[in-house]
Formats: sequence, structure tokens, C-alpha cells
Amino acid sequence: MRFGLIYHHQLPRPWAEDSEERLYNEALEQIELADRLGLDYAWATEHHFFEEYSHSSAPEVFLAAAAARTKNIRLAHGIVHMPPAVNHPARIAERLGVLDLISGGRLDFGSGQGSSQLEVGAFGIELKDKYEQWHEALEVVVRMMTETPFTGHEGTWVNMPPRNVVPKPKQKPHPPLWRACTRRDSIQDAAREGMGALAFSFVNPEEAKEWVDAYYGTLASQECRPLGHAVNANVAMVLPFMCHEDEEVALDRGLEAAHFFSYSLMHYYMTGEHRPGITDIWAEFQAAKESLGFTRTPAAAPAEGDEQSGVEQAMMDQVGMLRRGIGTPEQIRDIIRRYEAVGVDQIIFSVQIGKNRHEHIMESLELFAREVMPEFVEGRDRKEAEKAERLSVPIKEALGRVEHRTADVSEFSIAPELSLPDYQDDDDDD
Repeated sequence: MRFGLIYHHQLPRPWAEDSEERLYNEALEQIELADRLGLDYAWATEHHFFEEYSHSSAPEVFLAAAAARTKNIRLAHGIVHMPPAVNHPARIAERLGVLDLISGGRLDFGSGQGSSQLEVGAFGIELKDKYEQWHEALEVVVRMMTETPFTGHEGTWVNMPPRNVVPKPKQKPHPPLWRACTRRDSIQDAAREGMGALAFSFVNPEEAKEWVDAYYGTLASQECRPLGHAVNANVAMVLPFMCHEDEEVALDRGLEAAHFFSYSLMHYYMTGEHRPGITDIWAEFQAAKESLGFTRTPAAAPAEGDEQSGVEQAMMDQVGMLRRGIGTPEQIRDIIRRYEAVGVDQIIFSVQIGKNRHEHIMESLELFAREVMPEFVEGRDRKEAEKAERLSVPIKEALGRVEHRTADVSEFSIAPELSLPDYQDDDDDD
């Protein structure tokens, strides 16, 4: 089992002038501590215009700052938005190359399609097109990281002539690839494409077993045709997190933040009507949380025959799972054992959510590293070596099914401009 932290940079209202500055600086301090404690990953998501839920619009900058402050922890995009109107593939490949170099080869590259209409619509993207845009752009980015030179691409969403995209990443053939997943079907798609599965839905260990079995079954089958030049065989699950010796203190410190995380997510994806710059999600959450079941004691299941909408049922299911990573070291150790037993490879903790306090997060990380983590680190290298040996033949066969086609551009050249740049004075003789 590996352990990571994920940052959405949540910032519930009301905001002070320095709120965002403090938020980022505290996150960097937490990652520095996680690095010293031996945690394995620091993940940063990418979202745009998601006030309160996520102020993480430039994860490449944040991860670069984290790279400068750490030595061992892996720095992971979870995820980069791939539609070209948001991030052009060449700019993604360039940023990945730089970040991998300055971190000493510690980069992982998770990708996704973008999300709600509020987000992608601002860039002129239709929801129906975002999957195709993600897939085409990701293929192009992989080629840019591995081809010298990149031989060009003419597609539906990306058109670019041959260029040598520099710098190339330190890791060869490229940093490990991950894909955002929210349901079992997308978990299997990640396996078909030879990518790690970032499971962002909160699922219990029993459901996780079905997802993990489906993932590794597909990965080892004839269906697996990797999108990249290497296979990243991993399943990661996300949990809210707060650890304290006293369960009641852990709940006091972390449960409302987990509830707000779920509420604000559903505000943007399912239930909310958002007015940019005006809607106060925290205030709406405070007014509605009791009626929605966001309480210290989970709401009872509806009586037989009671009608309940799909949204309400989804809300109740999520609420019941939000406290799984919140509790004592013994409780958290137990839930991790259950995920480990069904084959989950990494637990990613959402720590900086809601109004969780920085000092409580730091205390929780230290307690977790001291009391819980050693059990799962012991013997890990041996287990991972056994897993690599077990998957070596299926992965070799999967890579053998893929033909990476490129064009011969050895005669391609670019003539220099004959006119002077606009910024230079035409009367200048130099």
C-alpha cells in the first residue's frame, strides 16, 4: 500500500484578502511534512471557476513549488484537463518535461476530460465532445514526450506540424500515466489503456474489490492495448482524512469538512445553480446540511416503499462513506487493511478540505505516520516485486499489441522569417 495526499485547494467563504495565499503556503508546508514522514505521493487536481470547491487552477505551478521543497515524495497531476482549448498538448508536454526534470524524475501524469458545463463551457467545449478531445490530446502528448522530433498530427481536435518538443522528461519512456475514474466502467477503460486508475468516487472495500478485480482482469486480457509506451498497473482510492487518538476529536475536526466536500462537489455536478462571484456555497451548506443528512449521526435508510430520487440516494450513499478515513489510528488502520486485502494499491487522503485547520492536518499526518503507516510499509517492496513479476508477461504481451506509427519527417524544415520582428526599429542598422 502506498499513501498520498490530494489537494483541491478548497476555500469556503467568507474569504479574507490573504485567504488564498495562506491556503497555498499551508499546503506546501503539509507536503514538506509528508515528504519527511515518508508518504509517497502529493497529488494536485485542476479545476477552473469552481469557487470554494477548488481554487486549484494552476497545479503545475503548485507542484513545481512542492518539487523545490521536497526530496522523495512523488508529485502527481490528478488530473490535467486535456481538451486543447484548456491546455494545448504541446504546452502540457513542455510543462511535464520541465517538472519531471526539476523534481529529479518524481512526476506522475494523471489526465482527464474536464467536468461540468460551468467549467468546460467557458472554453467553448461541448460536454459531448470532451471524451474525444481528451483521448486525442493524450495520445499527442505521449508522442511529444517520446518522439524526437514529434512528427506532427492532423486530427479532429489537434493539428500541429512537426516540432521537437523540449525538454523531454527525465523518466523514460515517460512519467507514469493515470486516468481519472468515477465508476467501474472507467476503471476497466483505464486497464484497457494500460493506465493507473484514479478512483475519485468514495467506495467501500467490498465495492472496491469488484473494481480492482475488474481492473486487473482487463489488464491481463487481450483487451489491453496501452495508450503509452509503458503500463502503470495501479488502482488508487480517495478518502477524506483526519486522525486523532480520540474518535470524537477526530470527528469534531474532520467530519464537517468531509461533508462540505461532498456537498460542494454535488453543487457543481448535480444539484446547484451557480451564480459566479455571488453564490455562497458554505452558507447554503450550513442551511441545508441537517435536512440532507450531513450530521454527526448518519441518517437512517428510507423505509420500504418510501420514494427517493437518484440524487438523494447518491447523497446518502456518499454521506455514509465520508467518515471512513476519519477516526483513531486503530480505526484508520482497520479500513486500510480492508482496502489492502482487496488489492487497492494506494490510498489518497483528502486533507485540506472544508475548513480543516492547518495545525490539525499536521498533527494528523504525524500521528498517522507514527502509528499506522509502518505496518503497511513493512514488506511492501517484496510484495510489489511479486506483483511486477506476476504481471510481467501480460504487460509485455499488451505492449506488443500496440504499433506506434510515426511519419518520416527527416526532410521537413522551417525557413526563417525574412522580415524584422515588430518590436525592432526598422531604422536600426544593427
